[in-house]
Amino acid sequence: MSRGLWATLVPSHKRVCTRVMTRSNNHIHPFLPSAAQLPNAYTMISTSASGGSPFPQNRFPVDSDKAFGFDPHSYSSGRWLRQDKLQRAARHIEFNFDALCQRVLDVSPGADTITDCKKLEGGFNRVFLFMLNDARRAVARLPFALAGPAKLTTSSEVATINYLQCKTSLPIPRILDWSNDATSANNTVGSEYIIMEHAPGVSLHQKWPEMAGDQRVKCIDAIYRKMKEIDDLRFPAFGSLYFANHPHFGGVHPLDNEFCIGPHCGTRYWDCNVGEQRHYHRRSIGEFCDGLIDAGLSRLPPVDYTNDNKPFYHGSTRIHRSLLESARAMLKQMSADHRIAEAAVPLLFHPDLHKRNIFVSDDDPTTITGIIDWQATSIEPAFWYSDERPDFAVSTDTGDTVYAEAFELSSRFLTPILSGPRLMDETLLRPFRYSYRTWKDGAVALRHDMIEAARHWKELGLPGQCLYTLPTPNELAEHEKEYKLFEAAQVLRRDLSTLLNTASDGWVPPEEWEATELAHREVFTGMLEAVTTNQELDEDEPVKDGETLRSTWPFDIPALE
Repeated sequence: MSRGLWATLVPSHKRVCTRVMTRSNNHIHPFLPSAAQLPNAYTMISTSASGGSPFPQNRFPVDSDKAFGFDPHSYSSGRWLRQDKLQRAARHIEFNFDALCQRVLDVSPGADTITDCKKLEGGFNRVFLFMLNDARRAVARLPFALAGPAKLTTSSEVATINYLQCKTSLPIPRILDWSNDATSANNTVGSEYIIMEHAPGVSLHQKWPEMAGDQRVKCIDAIYRKMKEIDDLRFPAFGSLYFANHPHFGGVHPLDNEFCIGPHCGTRYWDCNVGEQRHYHRRSIGEFCDGLIDAGLSRLPPVDYTNDNKPFYHGSTRIHRSLLESARAMLKQMSADHRIAEAAVPLLFHPDLHKRNIFVSDDDPTTITGIIDWQATSIEPAFWYSDERPDFAVSTDTGDTVYAEAFELSSRFLTPILSGPRLMDETLLRPFRYSYRTWKDGAVALRHDMIEAARHWKELGLPGQCLYTLPTPNELAEHEKEYKLFEAAQVLRRDLSTLLNTASDGWVPPEEWEATELAHREVFTGMLEAVTTNQELDEDEPVKDGETLRSTWPFDIPALE
């Protein structure tokens, strides 16, 4: 969507602030929601302090569902402008909260009473912060169904933490108790859970605003000196870590007598995502490519499936299937290049290394005291992690780039496996990044990346003839038309999220729900009127009618009065 049209559609008195999508080499990327955009329950614990009226001094409060003043089962931390009912239902957990309280006390010698409990929620987990009568705190975390495959996600996280505690000096809170089987007779809680010690220190997110510039730079250096220990680890395959005696699968790659690499438990390979159906451990980079394509194919509905709500650039099931099979051959051909092979070294790394997941000393914030939230940590090609930029590494509002530069230097010298792929031409890596999610983004996104790589095959130094045949001139013209609309849809999502102050998926804090819902309806109504009545739209404006606007609108279409 053009800047001019956006300015026309959004009344000036409501235009809080807008931003266009980040462009790189004149390409626009599908917007991948970051875990940092939703409040992360596991990482909010540092802002909660003990206090309030203590409960009766018994082993745990009777009828604790009500005693602590919250519903432990239902999601209550926000609403969504898109698929609100499904989103909240996916975060409902039926379990025995009293049994969880009892387990916390059972694994906390010296404590015999829970004096207070706080419920915290993120996108993938519900966390309970327990305050005990011996002044300690314990954290219990229960995963939502969309966090990953049952049993595997919890098993892998626990094994990953144990592995890192054995192989590195990373400060990770100790696990006190856990269960990966909600149906086990031995699990009285009735849900998968992990109970951990509370991380010492304070959240870097909480401490950052009061830190001096030199402290921030030293802190960034300290973070990457810790992460260097992970960068130095070597693995023979891609996948997720498990204990060697894990009973739920075969075909693993042993690491030693205690640990192994097993099935990848990332949500891109499993039917876990809200509103997304699936109709579906790789050793080498070639097998990893197969995994990406197979994951993409597994999202495709039957060939006779129709969805009138999809934008016209989305493509039919047949188009997606054909494109993905072409991508399979192309990715395997590209992965044989030595530069991509070097950038695809199997790497275990933190999937969400932001300030909320890092704890520091309250007295000396350049001392790292804890790194938390290892859920979904997996062994990926190094380039898979290299695109992520932590929130402490962004330039300031005043244009100060010192923290971004500190990040680049620390990463380059301390985690070279991770930083190396960032120096490569993005055209070499872009086709790998979105091949597993074409049904979500539309076929046009992957096709565009493949076309660009094929066009510049020789310039990129790739050997031989590209196996992907470029579209005909007529097909290219149609593709460019579709890609313009795709770009407009991405810009619309970004700008609308900024205007309404929501996450990219439409998440809104509960106290702002009514006002945001009203503002959303007003913005949509204004934009619909503009595209249907404005006679001065640019000739190349991709959104020119109500049908196209509705098909690219990122949230649920509001009911018009």
